[in-house]
Amino acid sequence: MLKEKYPYYLANKAIFANTDLEVTDKYTGQVATRVSLADEKVIDQAISLAVAAEKPMQQLPAYRRQQILQHCVDRFSARAEELARALCIEAGKPIRDSRGEVARLIETFKIAAEEAVRFGGEYMPLDRSPRTAGYISLSKRVPVGACSFIAPFNFPLNLAAHKVAPAIAVGCPFVLKPASLTPIGALIIGETLAETDLPPGAFSILPCRREGARLFTEDERLKLLSFTGSPEVGWELKKMAGKKKVILELGGNAACIVDEDADLDDAVARIIIGAFYQSGQSCIGVQRIMVHDRVYAAFKERLVVATEKLKMGDPGDEETFIGPMISEKEAMRLEQWIEESLNAGARLLCGGKRQGAFLAATLLENVPKNEKICRLEAFGPVAVLSSFTSFDAVLAEVNDSRFGLQTGIFTRDLFKAHQAWNELEVGGVVIGDIPSWRADQMPYGGVKDSGLGREGIRYAMEDMSEIRLMVIRNV
Repeated sequence: MLKEKYPYYLANKAIFANTDLEVTDKYTGQVATRVSLADEKVIDQAISLAVAAEKPMQQLPAYRRQQILQHCVDRFSARAEELARALCIEAGKPIRDSRGEVARLIETFKIAAEEAVRFGGEYMPLDRSPRTAGYISLSKRVPVGACSFIAPFNFPLNLAAHKVAPAIAVGCPFVLKPASLTPIGALIIGETLAETDLPPGAFSILPCRREGARLFTEDERLKLLSFTGSPEVGWELKKMAGKKKVILELGGNAACIVDEDADLDDAVARIIIGAFYQSGQSCIGVQRIMVHDRVYAAFKERLVVATEKLKMGDPGDEETFIGPMISEKEAMRLEQWIEESLNAGARLLCGGKRQGAFLAATLLENVPKNEKICRLEAFGPVAVLSSFTSFDAVLAEVNDSRFGLQTGIFTRDLFKAHQAWNELEVGGVVIGDIPSWRADQMPYGGVKDSGLGREGIRYAMEDMSEIRLMVIRNV
């Protein structure tokens, strides 16, 4: 169960300022808890204190940063079921999936603890010509300074962790705005960090209204903005961010290719997860399924049967696979997109029915390519099937998108795997699995409207640091 109320965290300290933010149980629609909201004055104060903490954080020895991160690993492990239940309530995420996200939260902090003590620099001899003989250079990485983080609702634990953990590992103080729909996970991370001896001002976690979040983006005292969310918001924030570094993890309409040599049963089992895991609310959820014409009929039959078996209902039930979407408004939006596709000539293979915030797992085929369900990010439990005969043509079809996050390809042909890696305009190509697969240490991110920069602990640490060079003349 959730607590009756939660604070925000200002400069490492819990502040019960008010109970203005109501957080609902996404299954029942009832208020589950209340959270303190920060106003612009508090955000300004948090930024000032983060800037004051820049030097103490930079001076914190690597072994101490590692110990702080390891403390988080230990505490999250001890509180794993509590974290999972909280996530199940605030996000409507089925409990099995919630436990999976908690496991990734722990893994992300564990990776950061390892990286904290091996994040180094470079020695470079410079004597490549007579002019530079007798010179050497040394470079090290120094923290960029106070950072601003804005996290989304769909992975409120692990996507916050992908910002918080590398910041601590590299030595950057930060202010974090969690999603107003799902702030509890981030606040439990704050509660855990408050148990450590991080320098005062090292972190603030501040739920706030969107209109009060201007300083997270515009304040020139902040050196980096990391945002995860929609493309429309992300690119607008980049315009407003001024001179600071900007990292954007945005949307997608991920494609998955099933070639004629694929193991169809394996592909179906994996695509079911990729398309409908946490009701499809993932930027790398399988949205476009492209199947070789020779195996299309057999694949479609198996996929429809498997989809119709998915249990929809109470996310607290151990057997539930499809929980509610984040809001009824979002379910209504996607229901409308489905209706528009059907009116344009698409065929409904299964699903399509909505009840409140619940939308049944839905498969469509023969969808015109200009329909929203193909062009935009569905961010819900809907996938579109189509067939192909030419591998060259299907790669071009994947690229015919404003997005470019990840693509999955079920093929056993090594040549085709390399061809896809060379030609696809995406941040990652996953061979033999779904585009929804991610390891928390890998470089993760997209191109085009899917974002800017890469996450994954070491890669985020590079973004949160600057190279500082020293040249030595020793002649």
